Amino acid sequence: MSKLALGLDYGTNSVRALVVDVANGDEVGTAVWQYARGQQGVFTDPKDPHLARQHPRDWADGFFETVREAIKGLPTDQIVGVGVDTTGSTPLPVNAHNSPLAFTEKFSGDKDAMAWLWKDHTSFAEADEITQLARKRGEPYLAKCGGTYSSEWFWSKILHCARIAPEVFDAAHTWMEAQDWIPAWICGIADPATVPRGVCAAGHKAMYHPSWGGLPSAEFLSALDPRLGALRARLYDTAVPAGGRAGGVCREVAEKSGLATGTPVSVGAFDAHLGAVGSGVKPGTMVKIIGTSTCDIMVGGADTPDIPGVCGVVPGSVIPGMVGIEAGQSAVGDLFDWCARLTSRSHDELNDGAARLRPGESGLLALDWNNGNRTILVDPLLTGLIVGQTLHTSPAEVYRALIEATAFGARRIIEQIRASGVRVDEIVMCGGIAEKSPLTMQVYADVCDMPMKISRSAQTCALGAAVCGAVAGGAHKDFSSAIAAMTGVKETAYNPVPASVAIYDKLYQMYLQLHDGFGVAGGRQDMSNVMKSLLALRREVVG
Repeated sequence: MSKLALGLDYGTNSVRALVVDVANGDEVGTAVWQYARGQQGVFTDPKDPHLARQHPRDWADGFFETVREAIKGLPTDQIVGVGVDTTGSTPLPVNAHNSPLAFTEKFSGDKDAMAWLWKDHTSFAEADEITQLARKRGEPYLAKCGGTYSSEWFWSKILHCARIAPEVFDAAHTWMEAQDWIPAWICGIADPATVPRGVCAAGHKAMYHPSWGGLPSAEFLSALDPRLGALRARLYDTAVPAGGRAGGVCREVAEKSGLATGTPVSVGAFDAHLGAVGSGVKPGTMVKIIGTSTCDIMVGGADTPDIPGVCGVVPGSVIPGMVGIEAGQSAVGDLFDWCARLTSRSHDELNDGAARLRPGESGLLALDWNNGNRTILVDPLLTGLIVGQTLHTSPAEVYRALIEATAFGARRIIEQIRASGVRVDEIVMCGGIAEKSPLTMQVYADVCDMPMKISRSAQTCALGAAVCGAVAGGAHKDFSSAIAAMTGVKETAYNPVPASVAIYDKLYQMYLQLHDGFGVAGGRQDMSNVMKSLLALRREVVG
């Protein structure tokens, strides 16, 4: 009988369970549950557009709802391991028994006591403070995370909590990333000090690196706020890669879910990183996980250099024994959703109209910063821009310009990585947009002048989590053999069209003018030609 692995993918709005055959990656069971709390699982604040929180009760409820459905009719004694991926950085305050403060009556409705979701940008001032202090002191901490600390990350969010909600901060014994707390909860680990912390979150979001002894020093953290310095001792000293065992499914969770008690559970990791695993990542391959935002994941050897402006260069964060590279864009699917809401049109209508336009025909050029810039500029206070509008501009033209803007942002990231000496030989796309929007894939192929391949699985993050479960359960000896057996790409690929490549090269140069003119401090970009150049290009295309 086949051996099976279970992957749990905790996204922004839902959780997905996926059961696969470890021999070939065939999917034999799946279920999705939309979070019940907040607005599609997210708590927001109409007075603060930067706030985004999530209730951890949805994580527990979602586990039982999806696992029971996904394993229905399957031999659970053949499930060799469980893997978990989550959004991040999504830190959660917990008490001394590893229970979320949001589970208590006192804090159940307190947004500051919930998980601080990855796209919460309320701590932009603290992020800048961390960056400036590290630079002033000559600390090495920023070298592995692109040179600038982000408001999306661990320390800035916790520091902001200490300042705006001291009662929450004081009640918390420690803080857990979602990727660490969920496996610990599945295993019934009640002592935060014994929870295995994954290097994925630690390295990319918490400035952890073995070369300086793990997390930033208590002295540095105390210089930011003495309370952070004191918290340092209640966190962790070591972090481990996914695929290692976090423990086994505890009896209580097993009885309620239908899993076998003691089933091995892998250390957790971020969704994008395991999406790359589920897409067959290897040196030279960039995996683009396209969803509400986009993460670009690569792996390299021990000689991988630091890359300015990226979200991290971290040993073991994707595949043990290799260096993980993360970059990305803060809004992609969210940007397309914004356009649909703004124009009161469906994605299908907008997509069909945009597909009838030729490159350059809209006369528009946009920046993809409606939710800030994650890479290269690392600035949450940057905002969106559309140039070239006339009284005849249509919603479909705006929609296409936004797709093109995200592709230009992707090309800028690729060029930054290549400029640092890292090969980008091929691109594999995964996520809902990659599956559903041929227009977007063709635009990316033309803008980047590279074929766009599509991951074989439509559920790559959950598949990557299942790969971790298979490795933790001993079904494969290592990640390389598990990836080779369980992942792949589709036969269909989107190839660049030379005529479109030539037009997009012209548009991209104008995009760089806007990118540097609005995003780079002290720059003196002359942008007086952009509007007229867009009109000239449109006339050239339309005839």
